[in-house]
Amino acid sequence: MTQTPATTAAVKVLPKHARVLIIGGGILGCSVAYHLGKLGWRDIVLLEQGQLTCGTTWHAAGLVGQLHGSHASTEFAKYTVELLNTIEAETGQDPGYRESGSISIATNPERLAELKRKADFASLFDIEAHYLSSEEIERHWPLVNPEGVLGGIFMPRDGSANPIDLTMALAKGARQHEAQLLEGVQVQQVLVEGTCAVGVVTDQGTITAEVVVNCGGMWARALGQQHNVGVPLHACEHYYLVTEPIDALPRDLPVLRSYCDGTYFKEDAGKLLFGFAHHHAKPWATTGIPEPFSFESLPFIEDDVMDVIEMAMKRVPLLEQVGIRTFFNGPESYSYDGQFTLGTAPDLSNYFMLAGLNSTGIQTGPGAGRALAEWIVNGYPALDLSGMDPARCEPFQARDRYLQARCPETLVRTYAMHWPNYQRETARNIRRSPFLP
Repeated sequence: MTQTPATTAAVKVLPKHARVLIIGGGILGCSVAYHLGKLGWRDIVLLEQGQLTCGTTWHAAGLVGQLHGSHASTEFAKYTVELLNTIEAETGQDPGYRESGSISIATNPERLAELKRKADFASLFDIEAHYLSSEEIERHWPLVNPEGVLGGIFMPRDGSANPIDLTMALAKGARQHEAQLLEGVQVQQVLVEGTCAVGVVTDQGTITAEVVVNCGGMWARALGQQHNVGVPLHACEHYYLVTEPIDALPRDLPVLRSYCDGTYFKEDAGKLLFGFAHHHAKPWATTGIPEPFSFESLPFIEDDVMDVIEMAMKRVPLLEQVGIRTFFNGPESYSYDGQFTLGTAPDLSNYFMLAGLNSTGIQTGPGAGRALAEWIVNGYPALDLSGMDPARCEPFQARDRYLQARCPETLVRTYAMHWPNYQRETARNIRRSPFLP
């Protein structure tokens, strides 16, 4: 993974005004800035309290899969692949994309039926997907233990990208369109006059703006709370491991997702990175995000993921023979219902939000940023984004007690079966009928 850049000195002089003021310099904020510039808008200012990517973007696993749970998020991810194949020619910055493909496997009939439905769903978007037998999976991924594998699907245009390099490519593209991306500037408050956002107060001065965009990542909720704007997300602990170098590990190895085991695997510079959809997920920073928090990781607690590690070793027996170079735990933002927060603040004009992408920011962030930029420029969304509407969030669903119980379940259910009308198990009985005892 790319090394973190050196510390950037704080900005001494801020612009007084911006047409669009973007808060947050992760992949989402940089995507919005880039696409606004592509659409011809100028006088765009992005403020990042630390350095670009320093919150959660920098430690993403970088998986790029095109199929997602809704039409809109699948369109976002499909666009990301297109962007990854063109942005280096435009900006000169390599996003570190490898189109190695991906294989998703099933070990029970229900999962196999779900994967086959996903392959059918892919055809609606002209996304290439092929069914593979157990024998074909072993030929494509020779390190896998095929025991219990009934089949799967192969998507040749999936792959992985370097999260820092991709974000820097978007940032460079935004600057080419005259956007100002300023690091070391902390937004303390969104300025509101009546029911309209009109700028921000920072630790280095005030900037007025015609449009304010909250892309603050895991800080977005606290910023929204200042004006009763619900951003229904909470940071959760998310683990992955990276092995020591493995001799003769194929560089073109597809990403492998073993949903029934709750694991994924990808080749990473001659090593194998593998991560989890945890069975015992935990919220992080339940009393507030510490300051400063920049390019930091969390303690790795083996008991939290040992059951999934054991399943990973059974699925890829080579892991029992190689050492582990990196034990990583970092925060990721998850929403209470698995949906993004993308759109306008319910009761404030000129205030937009994009946050809570449930650990799919690298896969869907470029497309989500484009969708929000189009909304800002055109005055309406180009896609049906109603499922991501911030107005869906009721006041209690943006509070600590509810989110700290519910958001970890979103992480747990990342690789779970997606049964129709499934009801969540956490944070129940908050609202009850008066006719029940």
